[in-house]
Amino acid sequence: MAKLTQNKFLLLFLLCNLYTYCVHAQLGNDDDDRTFFAGLEAGGNFSQVDGDNFAGYHKASWNAGAIVYTKLGGQLAGSMEILFAQKGSRASQTQVPRYANDQNTIITDYKIRLTYAEVPILLNYFDHHKNNFGAGFAYARLASSNETYTDGQGNTYESDAKLYPFKKSEISFVLNTAAHLWKGFFINLRYQYSLAPIRKNYNPITGLRPQFSNVWTTRLVYIF
Repeated sequence: MAKLTQNKFLLLFLLCNLYTYCVHAQLGNDDDDRTFFAGLEAGGNFSQVDGDNFAGYHKASWNAGAIVYTKLGGQLAGSMEILFAQKGSRASQTQVPRYANDQNTIITDYKIRLTYAEVPILLNYFDHHKNNFGAGFAYARLASSNETYTDGQGNTYESDAKLYPFKKSEISFVLNTAAHLWKGFFINLRYQYSLAPIRKNYNPITGLRPQFSNVWTTRLVYIF
C-alpha cells in the first residue's frame, strides 16, 4: 500500500510539473505560428525482461505523463516527455511450472515490478495529416523495484534487493509513431529497449544472463 501511494504521488508530481512548464498547443496546424506545443498522454506498457528465462510481453502496467513539442522547421519537431512508467516481467500461465536454474526448485509464478520516472527526448517528423514518426533516447530513474517467485510448495520469495539490485538509472533507445484520430487526439505506438543491462547481479534461481527491458507501449495522446 505504501508503494502504491508513493507511485500515485510520483505520477501527480510529474504531471503537474510538466503541465505548468508547457500549457499551450495544437501541433500540426500550419496556421499556428507558435513554437511550443504540449499535451497529455496515458496508456499501458507491455513489457518483458530479456535474460530472466521467461519470454513474452506478459507484464501489463501504466505509462502516463505529459509532452512538449518544439518546432524545428519544416515538418520536424523535437519532443520531451516526463512520464510515470512501469516495466518488468511476469511468467505466463503456459510457462509455469518449470525448473529454476538450479534444477532443484520448481517455479510456479514469477514477477519483476519496476517503477520509473522517465524522460524521453525524440526527433519527430509530421506529415500533412498530422501523423508522426520519431526516434530518440529515454533516461529513466528507478523509483521502486521488486522481484518475486513462488516455488512448488506455494512459498513466495522476494529477491534480496542488496544482493541483486536493479540499477538506479536506465538509458533506452526509442522508436515512436502516432496516428492522428480527431482534432487534438492521437493514438500512439512505441517500442523501447534498454541500451545496457538493468541490473548488475542476478538471482541465480531465476536468471544468469544480463537482463534488458524490452517494452511496447500503446497510449492515447491529446495535444492542446
